[in-house]
Amino acid sequence: MQISISLPPALAAIAAGRDHIQTSEFARATNRASQTLRKHYCLTGHCFGIRPVKFGNRLLWPVAEIAALLNGSAK
Repeated sequence: MQISISLPPALAAIAAGRDHIQTSEFARATNRASQTLRKHYCLTGHCFGIRPVKFGNRLLWPVAEIAALLNGSAK
């Protein structure tokens, strides 16, 4: 069973069909500074309850979980 989450239009434009987005794009979608998201990740291992995937030196954030956050769904 697959649950469909509607993407907010601004997030859909940022993601452009990708499953994961970079920290700077996540920051733009949530109206936060990139460094704020990195700080929360370093201190707690997640940001807004979302855990990123490490890829080399980058953190990639799952678009589906960001969409749930922006739509007001609780984890």
